[in-house]
Amino acid sequence: MSLTRLKLVGGAQGFNWLPIFVAIERKYFEDAGLEIELLKVGGVEKATRAVLDGEADIAITPPEGAVTDYLTGGELRIYASNSNRLPMSLVARPEIKNIDQLRGKKIGTSSLTEGTAIYTQIMLSGHGLSYPGDYDFALAGIHTARWEAMKKGEIDAAPQPAPWNFMAADEGYSLLGEVSDAIPEIVFGALIARKSWLDANRDTVLRLLGALNRAYDFVNDRANEDAAAATFQQITTKDDTGLARRGFVYMRDLGMWPAGLAVTPRALDTTIDLMIRAGLLDASRRAEAAGVFDPSFLAEAGR
Repeated sequence: MSLTRLKLVGGAQGFNWLPIFVAIERKYFEDAGLEIELLKVGGVEKATRAVLDGEADIAITPPEGAVTDYLTGGELRIYASNSNRLPMSLVARPEIKNIDQLRGKKIGTSSLTEGTAIYTQIMLSGHGLSYPGDYDFALAGIHTARWEAMKKGEIDAAPQPAPWNFMAADEGYSLLGEVSDAIPEIVFGALIARKSWLDANRDTVLRLLGALNRAYDFVNDRANEDAAAATFQQITTKDDTGLARRGFVYMRDLGMWPAGLAVTPRALDTTIDLMIRAGLLDASRRAEAAGVFDPSFLAEAGR
């Protein structure tokens, strides 16, 4: 049987991509008649742009770029969720002991308009710190690059996912708080594509969702913890089995990977609300922005 080739792109392909790698390892994609090519471009905005430019079919990336594109009459749509939780801590250099001490400091992020910068602003606003004015952002790259920048003293703090948050704590760095406490549910990573491509490839998209459904069920089943943690280790810590399991269990128990890849109303509402609060979206367009999500694919895949 000939396989349908799909190009999946992401800024990075780390912790939240666990179900994708499980589906590859366990041949769920192959069972669905799919051959997956993974493209890694080093930044979330670049991943969004790759889909817009037709260099990739699907991006797994924060959804803010798709929302902005949709509201300007663009083709990008969200049709499933990769993850609905923020499994990360705000990590700071050892001498910084609380969030108040971030005043005047430089915080690393991968983008100024998507993902980590928005989460950080919301988290710090709860402690009376606002941007711009009270702290600065530095474009330090994805989580692994942020960790290196922090160790070099190029940034003072950064939101870091598990297990890098635990790694930092073990090395004496400060964990100032959990991002999920400030933002319990959000579309952290979305599956996005161009509307014209989705319409022309509906059967392929449904087969993709079927394969991913199997993978999401696998990683969420506690009976598969050993196997899922081993795959998680290969895409995160490589050599540290204990740290990898700690990170995987933390994410799974947080509800990182939603059953059925569901885009829940609360998660989508939070995404839109945070864009408004971060000044990236006018409040008058709140209801319109929700139209970026096409629920028909998940509904049909569920049947």
